[in-house]
Amino acid sequence: MNKKELVDALATAADLSKPEASRAVEALFGAEGLIAQALRSGEKVQITGFGGWVPRQRAARDGRDPRTGGVLKIEAAIVPAFRAGQALKESVNRKN
Repeated sequence: MNKKELVDALATAADLSKPEASRAVEALFGAEGLIAQALRSGEKVQITGFGGWVPRQRAARDGRDPRTGGVLKIEAAIVPAFRAGQALKESVNRKN
């Protein structure tokens, strides 16, 4: 499911117009959305039954340039990590 399909499904499920659904998706998942803002400030985002996102520190390390084989310095970074909640895992693995 891509973003457009998500907006369409949300509009149908929540009885919203497509522009309203699009704003809701963007407000939550966009680059300046609520989840990204919380992760930038170092907060964990937990949605009970669905899962959560945590900011993880990735250490600086050496990498390899695949074209030249030379060593590259990869800077330290904070990366978002998602962990699925138990209810989501059970829902995905449920047999129909």
